[in-house]
This record gives sequence, structure tokens and C-alpha cells, in this order.
Amino acid sequence: MADVSPFQKLRQALRFLTRLPVPDRAGELTHGAPRLDAIGAAFPVAGAIVGLIGAVAMIAAAGAGLPAFAVALIGLGAVMLATGGLHEDGLADIADGFGGGRTRERMLEIMKDPRVGTFGVLALVLAVGLKAALLADLIGRLGVFSSAMAFLAAAILSRAALLWPLHILPPARETGASASAGQPGRGTMMRAGVIAGVLAGLALIPHAGVVPLLSAGLAAGLGAVLVAALSARHINGQTGDVAGATQQVAELLVLAALVGSMAH
Repeated sequence: MADVSPFQKLRQALRFLTRLPVPDRAGELTHGAPRLDAIGAAFPVAGAIVGLIGAVAMIAAAGAGLPAFAVALIGLGAVMLATGGLHEDGLADIADGFGGGRTRERMLEIMKDPRVGTFGVLALVLAVGLKAALLADLIGRLGVFSSAMAFLAAAILSRAALLWPLHILPPARETGASASAGQPGRGTMMRAGVIAGVLAGLALIPHAGVVPLLSAGLAAGLGAVLVAALSARHINGQTGDVAGATQQVAELLVLAALVGSMAH
């Protein structure tokens, strides 16, 4: 990247992770696949922007008098609009591929198919339903503002977590966004982790404390490791769908960890 300023990295990260109309310096509205080692550390910041959209939507929905489950769904829906459902699409694709394919080649073929199959639909319904239920539970425990901050933290941590399979596994295809974007290095991973921890801490600690933050961080890491292990086993590599699925699984586990850490 010719321009490696922090703002340019953030713009590229937003174009990579969302469908927000982020202009480049020439004023063009483009979405591309830049080098991940250059911009990966900005992923948690991009996650904070996306999570803030969801948090504001939750607060507005609660202000309109809607029940907790509806508030949670509206927050999730706002994030899906901002991202264009990119990560949900990844979850559906690997559910279809890993669930319906018998060979590595067939799994990759299914994952590339734009149609969503039974496994994909079930994965999406379960993921969205569980996240909405967990967010609604948090609203009951913490109130809407603190729960919105928890959702913000989940958005941050999960978008740092999606870097892990891209770092640890080779691209499963020789062509495609994952192959052209390259792999984030160890330094990028460490910077992303530190930035994610700081931003998530700012969102969580004033409302929930340190223990939920630590639980959330461990849960995000667990989600990344689990999806990476499945991808290594089934397709011996990673794709953009794997990264998207990692974000979804990590976000779900973070919300579950936050509910669990507050159960006592």
C-alpha cells in the first residue's frame, strides 16, 4: 500500500469488512482486498465502528419501548446492514461445505456456490437466534446501555479473532480474495490483539468489570481456534468464508461468556 497512514489502513479495513460507503482519497467508493499484514491491526477499530452502529440501534429501539428480544434483533440487524451480511454468509457457506461435502474439493465447490443450503440456513438461524437470546438476557441483567457496550466489545474482539485462521493456515485456493490478500504476520496479530483488548476494555470494564472482559477475550480466542481447527481438518486451509465464520462463532462465544460470567 502506497499510503500506510493509520486512517488509510482503517479505510481499507472498513472496505474489507463492511459495505459502508468508505471513500478513498480520490473520493471513489470502492471495496477491495488489500494486504492483510498491512491493515489487520485496524480490524478491531473497524469492529468498533460496526459495533457502535449496532449499539446505537439497540439504544434507539429500547427508547422506543420495544421488548428486549426485539432490541437485540434490531442491534444485530443494524450490524448486518453495515456489513452486508458478509460474515453471516461465511458461516452459512462453511456450514454447507463442511456439512455437505465428502472431499476437500467438493467442500470448496459448495462453499463457492452462492446458493444457501440446509446446513447454512440452520447455522444462520441458530447463530442469530442464540445471539439475540444472549443479548436479551444481558439487557435484563445490565440494562440496555451496558448491554449495548457488551455488544460493542463482542464486535471488536470477534473482528480481531477472525485474523487467526488467516494467520495460521495457508489459503485453501490459489485464487480468490483470501489468496490475494495474503496472510497477517505475527506482529500484526499481536497489535490487533492489544488494540482489541484496550478497546473492548474501555467498552466493558466500566459496565461489567475485569472478569467479564477476560472471559470475553478467552471466548473470542477459543472461537478462532475452533474454526481454524475445523478448517484445517476439512479443507487444509482458509478462505474468506472461514474468516467470516470465525467472526460469527467468536461473537457468539463472547456473548455467551459475558452471560456466563454474570450468572453469579
